[in-house]
Amino acid sequence: MKSRLRWLLPVVALLIVVGIGAKWLKGRKVADGTPAAAAAAASAAVPTLELAAQDLLTVQPQRLTRGLEVSGSLKAVSSAFVKARVGSEIKRLDVREGDSVRPGQVLGELDATEFEWRLRQAEQQAAAARAQLEIAQRQLTNNKALVAQGFISPTALETSISSQAGAQATLMAAQAGVELARKSRGDALLIAPIGGLVAQRLAQPGERVAVDTRILEIVDLSRLELEAAIAPQDLGSLKIGAQARLTLDGSSAAVPATVVRINPSAQAGSRTVTAYLAVAGQPSLRNGLFARGWIDLDQRTVLTLPLSAVRTDQAQPYAIRISDGRSELRPLTLGARGQAGGVAAVEILQGLAEGDRVLAASAGLVPGGVRLKLPSATAGQPAAPAPPAASGRPAAAVSPGSAPGTAPSAAPFNASAASAAG
Repeated sequence: MKSRLRWLLPVVALLIVVGIGAKWLKGRKVADGTPAAAAAAASAAVPTLELAAQDLLTVQPQRLTRGLEVSGSLKAVSSAFVKARVGSEIKRLDVREGDSVRPGQVLGELDATEFEWRLRQAEQQAAAARAQLEIAQRQLTNNKALVAQGFISPTALETSISSQAGAQATLMAAQAGVELARKSRGDALLIAPIGGLVAQRLAQPGERVAVDTRILEIVDLSRLELEAAIAPQDLGSLKIGAQARLTLDGSSAAVPATVVRINPSAQAGSRTVTAYLAVAGQPSLRNGLFARGWIDLDQRTVLTLPLSAVRTDQAQPYAIRISDGRSELRPLTLGARGQAGGVAAVEILQGLAEGDRVLAASAGLVPGGVRLKLPSATAGQPAAPAPPAASGRPAAAVSPGSAPGTAPSAAPFNASAASAAG
């Protein structure tokens, strides 16, 4: 055992010395290499981000429209419910949802048998009261003659006058009963109070309905309004007559609107104030559709950037600027928000200058110092406006061994591309 340790220890020491020497020779060889080779090796270790045309934006002055974002449901200015004015069974309904009706048109009828008999009863009671009045009038005439001849006392004449007046009042009451019964019979008809379209049919023939039961709903789509909730801090800038653009769910077409009224009272819970935007009737508009819009307040030309290109994942908003072919994080001081070119934009007060190229939202979150490979379409000439980026486009690939591209001028700010990127 001792003899084995004697020759094993020198071997281990020799291996350690050989390893140290090999490491020293390798470090010396790298140190003796050319600076170009060392720079190439360091450059190869830096990743490169390949950009598409829609990933580039150029900061430039634009006309910024400051305004308010609003949303709400469209509501017909004129709408009405056809209700049962008497309690009875529905005999017929002549219209259904979507049918056009005119003011005063008969839309259905309730069973009027009971009201026919009540009208007949009232007419008979009126005839009986008329007969009693005729008797009282003849009696009064005879008594007047008898008093003149001295056959009866003036007291009997006064009694006849009172009887005639009572009979007259009874007749008038009976005639009023006839008119009430006639009205009840007329109320059995369901008549359209306004013109428009039938929106709901809330009851069916054969059902017995009580008084004031809703049977049909009619809406007039020729005049529509959007009820928008306005925050208290925005009320000072909102004026009657301000123009707005609305977009309905499922449609990209802009619908013009105008602020026509502002409610003088605030809502009890939210403390917001309702503004009413008049919308001209169009075939595609329907009562109850949800709409989003933008009310224009003022316009001015300032240095802007699409709101989607402003990064907010740090304590201070910033943009990713292209500087010498690499990404640079530039802190921003922002101003008023609004719309420029149809997309949400923000005024840039500090942090960027006119002509700076920045990365759009479609490029994703890029750290500072990353090499950027610009699209070849931008080399030597300004690129044409890029088409909108497709939804769900994968982030640009990072290839660690790619060579850096030249630094051509970026494509001008394209509103549609920026909007799709956002």
